Amino acid sequence: MSLRRPPLPTEILLGLMTAPVLVGLTVGRSVGQACVGFGEACEELLRGDRLPVLHFSQDDESEMTSDS
Repeated sequence: MSLRRPPLPTEILLGLMTAPVLVGLTVGRSVGQACVGFGEACEELLRGDRLPVLHFSQDDESEMTSDS
């Protein structure tokens, strides 16, 4: 007859920490996706806001191409 030995403390800790680690990874991924979505929404909201309109004439373009 063999006696079953109790699990080692590291095995118990590993079993107890598996679920919180998986939940943390899932929450981290969700937060990352939410931040990307928020950034894209802000970008769409502020697109072109506070940017000057640049008017180029034909003379400016010809000077730029002849200098280079």
